[in-house]
Amino acid sequence: MNEKLHDQQPQLSQQGYPPSPYYYPAPHEENEINFFDLWAVIWNYKRIIFLITILFTSVALAVALHATPIYRAEILLAPVTEEKSSNFSSLDSQFGDLAALAGINFGSSASKHEAIAFFKSRVLAEQFIRDEGLLPILFSDSWDFQNKKWNVENEEDIPTMWDAYKIFNKGVRSVSVDMKTGLVTLSIEWKDPKLCAEWASKLVNRVNEYMRNRAVQDAENNLKYLKEALTKTSSVELHEVIYRIIESQIKVIMFVKAREEYSFKIIDPPVIPQQKIRPKRRQIVIIGFILGLMVGVFITFFSNFVKEKIISERNNAK
Repeated sequence: MNEKLHDQQPQLSQQGYPPSPYYYPAPHEENEINFFDLWAVIWNYKRIIFLITILFTSVALAVALHATPIYRAEILLAPVTEEKSSNFSSLDSQFGDLAALAGINFGSSASKHEAIAFFKSRVLAEQFIRDEGLLPILFSDSWDFQNKKWNVENEEDIPTMWDAYKIFNKGVRSVSVDMKTGLVTLSIEWKDPKLCAEWASKLVNRVNEYMRNRAVQDAENNLKYLKEALTKTSSVELHEVIYRIIESQIKVIMFVKAREEYSFKIIDPPVIPQQKIRPKRRQIVIIGFILGLMVGVFITFFSNFVKEKIISERNNAK
């Protein structure tokens, strides 16, 4: 009896504490077991992972090879409105009050911000698309170049100017301003590199022409008003002041018409791009490979989880 009790008494450990009835494996042992289990699952399903990875990589390669190449032409511009307005600062200081009452501006009628806003405007985009006939080019998939008509079943499917503006504004034209230097960069992106450079130059010329014509029109309206004012006053002093203002407006017209680069001066002209900006085929293939590998591993573990669950339920049922 004493021997049985002695056998049932727990043996003390070297530290004097009874041994624990539970066994706690070292952390690294559990991690190693999980790692080998995971690797075993991957190895068992290696063919599935390989096939899925090859499939995704092949699709990515096909997309990269068949994607339409896009080129970009850039033109660097410097606003010149401040320079023009400084030429008439002396006249503004002499007759500024009188001119303000008459609604006359000695300098340019278009400021830097107005010119940049017009660069980004819908008006400029729609005028450019209409004058250059860009609707068939922007929607070349729906245009029959041989018969020169839209290849659509319903007239409602014919692209409109609204559709063209959305494509041109979001995917073709881009205007950015450097806040430190004030320089303006116009970027044109399209699948034809020659058209990229051509459109960039034409847009800049169109903006300068529009701003120049508006400044001339404003000055001519001022002259018309001043000439009418001459007939309504008999004061010799006012006549002299009005003649001076008329002279200044004539100088404005001469200055504006003589300057081709009215609102923007070209610093770096556009060139025909030689390299496409997209698609980047190597990156597309690499992304396809990584995505395929991830999907393959996910499907592998999910399939293994479902398989083990089914086996476990069958064993419990027995």
